[in-house]
Amino acid sequence: MPTLNIDPTKTRVLMEFKHGRPLIGCRFDPAGRYLFAASEDDTIQRFDLLTGEKTSFVGPKSWTRGLAFVAQNPAVVPLAAIPASAIAGATTLVRKPAPFTLLSGDYHGKLHWWNGTDDAPKPTNSINAHDGWVRAVAVSPDGTTVATCGNDNLVKLWSALDGRPIRTFEGHLSHVYNVAFHPNGQRLVSADLKGTVKDWDIATGKLVRDLDAKVFHKYDTGFGADIGGVRGIAFNASGTQLACIGITNVSNAFAGVGNPLTVLFDWADGKPKLLKPKDAFQGTGWGVHIHANGFVVGAGGGGQGRIWFWNPADGANTHTVTVPTNARDMAVHPDGTALAIAGSNGTAYLYTMTPAPPAGTPPKKA
Repeated sequence: MPTLNIDPTKTRVLMEFKHGRPLIGCRFDPAGRYLFAASEDDTIQRFDLLTGEKTSFVGPKSWTRGLAFVAQNPAVVPLAAIPASAIAGATTLVRKPAPFTLLSGDYHGKLHWWNGTDDAPKPTNSINAHDGWVRAVAVSPDGTTVATCGNDNLVKLWSALDGRPIRTFEGHLSHVYNVAFHPNGQRLVSADLKGTVKDWDIATGKLVRDLDAKVFHKYDTGFGADIGGVRGIAFNASGTQLACIGITNVSNAFAGVGNPLTVLFDWADGKPKLLKPKDAFQGTGWGVHIHANGFVVGAGGGGQGRIWFWNPADGANTHTVTVPTNARDMAVHPDGTALAIAGSNGTAYLYTMTPAPPAGTPPKKA
């Protein structure tokens, strides 16, 4: 894949999407036309990057954290092709989006299917996936299989077409916070509250190995509570690296006082490398991505938010961006030039990593 013409040190806000209630999750659809953001008001908001239009997905009766998609050969909409007039509200000459399916997992244990481009979206299918929260949802590289994980300590596979159960993976001893398919489609990883990352063989259902991310966990004897967990997880495109992000050095479980941390695993030998912010920021890391250009980017928050960039070769935090609110999740646009933040202030921020325009050009607002 060719190197993209981007510069993390030039990262700046390109668009802002207002909702008014705290946001807790975000993802781009496979073509990059829409940004989806889950909110504490039990809705999922769809923001159209071409028109600025906001559409509410209403149905679940609880918060949604897991978001994933099924699409057939999506044609990515490059952000550079979006005219400034589009965000001002112009809707002429905007092509109709190709159909895709949105999958969402809620805190009541349900997994929902949606037609992602509907004007008045309602779930087209819903199943009882877990006993307790569905913490994360992932779709296999070929789009046929859905993986979920939850507070019942289980990882499950489902048919992406109709929700038929395929397989259940047992072995975690605590809530399972995240799940991801290896790019080769043959392995699945799941990560739990106590920092155990399990590598599963999808065809046989057998556990291949455990990876050690226990640096993300602490039992606070004062409050009698566990805190930690892998809050974000991602493979690089070739599957040679696995990144996990969360919180470490916790001194107060009740207040969530600790430091963000990313652990980068070499997939071949399972050896970890710790990627730390160079400042003394307190908070939790919520989203992570291994970019095609070779750097690692993560985001998180406490009182404020941060976006961190690391050089994986030496673990150096090469650049940091301050986000004006607690960053509760992060997603990278399919064209690789931008990333989105789900803000606790009810705003979704779209940051571009491309060179800046002339001085004085204001950010676009939807």
